[in-house]
Order: sequence, then structure tokens, then C-alpha cells
Amino acid sequence: MHIQGQAALVTGAGSGLGEATARELARLGAKVAILDLHMDNAQRVANDIGEQFGHGCAVAVPCNVSDADSMQRAIDTAAVAHGPARILMHIAGIGTAKRVVGKDGQAASLEDFAKVVQINLIGTYNAARLFAVAAAKLAPLEDGERGVMVWTASVAAFDGQVGQQAYSASKAGVAGMTLPMARDLAQHGIRVCTIAPGLFATPLMHTLPESVQQSLAASIPFPSRLGKPAEFAQLAAHIVSNTHLNGEVIRLDGALRLAPR
Repeated sequence: MHIQGQAALVTGAGSGLGEATARELARLGAKVAILDLHMDNAQRVANDIGEQFGHGCAVAVPCNVSDADSMQRAIDTAAVAHGPARILMHIAGIGTAKRVVGKDGQAASLEDFAKVVQINLIGTYNAARLFAVAAAKLAPLEDGERGVMVWTASVAAFDGQVGQQAYSASKAGVAGMTLPMARDLAQHGIRVCTIAPGLFATPLMHTLPESVQQSLAASIPFPSRLGKPAEFAQLAAHIVSNTHLNGEVIRLDGALRLAPR
């Protein structure tokens, strides 16, 4: 799919990997909807993109990906601004780390586990199903393609660390859902791929002490540095433009394999 002129939805686009992806799509000529719970961040990104690439090419839209009504409203609002979307970049998510048995001897909270799964896994399915039903109604492009979506897992889906039970389970679910969703939507000309990033220089990472960031970077075989959000965005955009990429989970991690701790 040629990105130029297409309408795109980017969840979690108010910061980090989502922001970088929204900016890259806009640079390549897409009309981008900045979907995020935090509207101050979303509006900042939309304003910056508008100033750089032309007003009207980005719009900030409030969105809770795990809520069916909120996700549907976001899709509808973006369609009014830019037309029906053929691209979904689903990057919104949360992380947590808690041992099953805490220092106080108490079991980890079931509610905390459910919240992570609700946002990361169910939120991905929710965004995907609503995007797909709209994209399936569009006229086909070259190769019969109607839409493409890129999801976000994590290397923790495959080698999660101590305390990452909820996060790893939710991201493993995203990875495991990729191929069956791609097979399901093939009849509609909609592709599905997932990126599993390693350690990236996101705002969340920057909250850690510098010494910890340096230690994490040193654990990456090559290049021994944190990933750049722009590198994630470049891969996401390539997936859109490479029509034969479908049903695949791609690790983007500098050959990193997480240690138990």
C-alpha cells in the first residue's frame, strides 16, 4: 500500500513509539489521527505535525482502546476529518511488574493482572475488529488490498522477566492473535502484522536513572544502545508499504534476549 494520501489511525500516539510512528506516517504523506487517552499530549503531537507537514493532516482524538464505544467514536471522528482509514497502527498499552507472591506474603492482585490484559490484549482485539469492519467496506486497492494493521507486542512475549506475568501474557496474546487474524481477514484484503520491540528510548524508559538505562543498553548485543522510536516507526511504515508482509511477528531488539531479572 502506498502511504501517500491514506488515512491512518495511530493509538497511543501522544508519546513514545506511537508519537514517532504518527510523525513518520505524516512525513510519508498520510493523514494521521492521533488517538490517545491523554488529550494534552495528543493535541501537542497533532499541532506539531500540522505545523511541519500542513494543517489538516493530523487530528487529535480521545480514545480508550479497551472500551468499545470509545474506540468506535474515535474511528468515526477520524473518518469525518480524513475519510475512512486504511491503516491502523495499534501501539497503546501499559506495563507492570509484580511478583506472584509479594514480600508481605500476599498474592498479586487479580485486578492488576486483568487490567493489563484488558488494555493490551483485549484493547488490541477491540481496535482491530472495529477497524476491520470499516476497512472491509472500502474499495480494493492494488493487489486487492483494503487495509493493513500493525500491532505492538514485546520481546517480553517470548522471554518475560520475573514479575512480568501480566505484561508477558498480554503481549504473547497479541503475538498469538496475529496469524489467525491475518488468515481471518485475508478474504477482505486486510493484512495484519505485529512488531515486538525490545528496549527503546521512550519517555517511560527515561524515567529510570541514567545508570540503569546505560546498563540496559549494554545488555543489547548490537547495536549496544537503546532502540530509537524512529526505528520502530520506520519498520511500521515499511510493513504498510510491503504488501507481502502478512501474519508475521517481527522482533526489533538488536538480538536482545531478556535475562530472568
